[in-house]
Amino acid sequence: MFKDGVEVQPSQRIKISHIGSSLRLFFPAVSHSSPAECFPQDFDPVWGQTSARLALSGGCRFTLILFSLSSRTHKLTIDDVKPGDAGDYTFVPTDTLSQIKIDYKPRQDPPKIHLDTGSGNRNSITVVAGNKLRLDVEISGEPEPTVVWKRGEQEVSETEGRVRVEKRKGLCSFVIDTAEKSDEGPYAITVNNPAGEDHAELFVKVVDVPEPPENVRCTSVGEDFAVITWDVPPYDGGVPVKGYLMERKKVGSSRWTRLNFDVFESTTYEAKKMIDGVLYEMRVFAVNGIGISEPSSTSKPFMPIAPTSEPTRLQVDDVTDSTCALKWRQPEKIGAGGIQGYIIEYCVEGSDQWVQANEAPVEKTQYRVKGLPVGEKMLFRVVAVNLAGRSPPAVLGQAVTIREIVESPKIRVPRHLRSKLITRVGEKVNIVIPFQGKPRPIVTWFKDGKPLEDRSVGIRTSEVDSILFIRTSERAHSGIYTLHVQIENMSDSADIHIQVVDKPGPPVAVQVTDVWGFNAALEWKPPKDDGNCEILGYTVQKADMKTKEWFTVYEHNRRPSCTVSDLVMGNQYSFRIYSENICGLSEEPGVSKNTAVISKSGLDFNPRPFKEMDMSHSPKFTAPLVDRTVVAGYTTAISCAPKIVWMKNNMIIGEDPKFLMQNNQGVLTLRIRKPSLFDGGRYVCRAINDLGQDEVECKLEVRVVQEKEEVKAK
Repeated sequence: MFKDGVEVQPSQRIKISHIGSSLRLFFPAVSHSSPAECFPQDFDPVWGQTSARLALSGGCRFTLILFSLSSRTHKLTIDDVKPGDAGDYTFVPTDTLSQIKIDYKPRQDPPKIHLDTGSGNRNSITVVAGNKLRLDVEISGEPEPTVVWKRGEQEVSETEGRVRVEKRKGLCSFVIDTAEKSDEGPYAITVNNPAGEDHAELFVKVVDVPEPPENVRCTSVGEDFAVITWDVPPYDGGVPVKGYLMERKKVGSSRWTRLNFDVFESTTYEAKKMIDGVLYEMRVFAVNGIGISEPSSTSKPFMPIAPTSEPTRLQVDDVTDSTCALKWRQPEKIGAGGIQGYIIEYCVEGSDQWVQANEAPVEKTQYRVKGLPVGEKMLFRVVAVNLAGRSPPAVLGQAVTIREIVESPKIRVPRHLRSKLITRVGEKVNIVIPFQGKPRPIVTWFKDGKPLEDRSVGIRTSEVDSILFIRTSERAHSGIYTLHVQIENMSDSADIHIQVVDKPGPPVAVQVTDVWGFNAALEWKPPKDDGNCEILGYTVQKADMKTKEWFTVYEHNRRPSCTVSDLVMGNQYSFRIYSENICGLSEEPGVSKNTAVISKSGLDFNPRPFKEMDMSHSPKFTAPLVDRTVVAGYTTAISCAPKIVWMKNNMIIGEDPKFLMQNNQGVLTLRIRKPSLFDGGRYVCRAINDLGQDEVECKLEVRVVQEKEEVKAK
């Protein structure tokens, strides 16, 4: 065997052997790829002068088998064909001559992506969020193909970035550092070389622990348990949620207690072994194949409690042609959860279809059910509700016929309005007069026997009372107001006496009647305007005509006269007097028309002959006693001038510790400590001496103020 005229020397890569029988040229399959170009594998050359031209690809295994006429087989084998193996090969047997020319052609293999196929036709790669993904893909092909990774239309960078591509000979790596949810999606790899193209797609799935469950809440409670429910996580992390873990703690504590260690699959859980009356909070964790989620938001505090017992003493308070008023008392057993309110239900007698009357629980222990059918017999029941639910119902013993009940009208005048109501000018008057009667009475107000038409007096009437109010009272508002209520031919009325008072006018005709020594006697007349109430007394002031400064001499002087003493000799004095009632002192004083001059006496004192005056005479009262009205419990006093004997209802008052009799400069006072209704009556002051007797009397009325408390109690 010769190559280009040189005998071929066998080696480890080139082998020559002689075996065969007939002449045949054979090319076996190459381990990597078939030759790019060659003659048919079987041919019969013409003996004597046989030649063939072969083109082999690099890297293949070549075997040439020739058979001579002597029935010998001649075989040439070249492993891993290289460019240097190209040339003219000549086989010179003893029989004939055969010539074969071998040309080297560079190898061209189409590119190939060696990637494991997932389910279906799409490759899928799963990575846990936060971890690193590195996918090594083997690439084959001659010459070496180019590799392009894309996500959608965007090409993945080859050298930098959190998502990148790294290349080595025969290997391409797709890398994601710290995988995120946003990295999830389809990716494509494309390889190209002159021999062809290959393409593969894969889907990167990023999985994570699930998000926390939402809306954790308590739906019902019992004496030692609570039912908790929640919503599934909005995102399961890409892996189905296997179940949940629950924790609870007491409100105010920082220690959470795990309630289950095995995964709980349902979204409703009954927490047990809880303490009645203690506030708890709950939170929930979601679990999937990756791990445990963050805890959910803490539930609103809830308290394990039991329902209360049924309300007590349910009864009908009022019935009209379309409503029924009920009242009851709270349950005997309430518990730690208290009462959130009451629910009232009703149904027609003989039916079991109960209708709830109130949308939300009511807190009061009374309720008026409205919109009932006229003439029907209705049953009613009431249940108490709290966090644990409804109590057993309290059922009315018998059916109630819905029809109007006629009740005669009656006015209930508060106690403080049964006597005269006194108020000052400018003050607000607000009188509430309750009444009763069914159906609703017709209400009319009168003043001094005539219909009330004064627009400054407001009237507001409801089903149970009527209100008379005056925003700014005046003297003209004084009078007797009559409330009249009427139902059909039945009626009732009540009188309210209102007296609006003001400060009095000044006293009139003030004058100095006498001057002697260092004393001056004054007299005056009561004011023309008493302010619509009794004059309680007078305030007397003096002023030296030199200094013009006023000084108070007397306060609360009850008589329209007085004596001013301790005047300074040689001075001239003027006097003024203020009248006083329950509103206070008059705005202007009454000034004396003349003055008192205290004359200086001579150096020689020539007293006139003293003639003793006979002072013996029968007693004589200088001022009458005035009728009074006092408030029970407040000490009162009745005053008189001479030495007297006090009598009550024609009975002499003895050494009763309740009464205190005093004498202050000729003014006698009877003080009654904390009078009661029993102390009212007619009191007489009788003065007696050897020459005769005199007496004055007055009427004492004791008034008890309890109206506000009684109205609230009723």
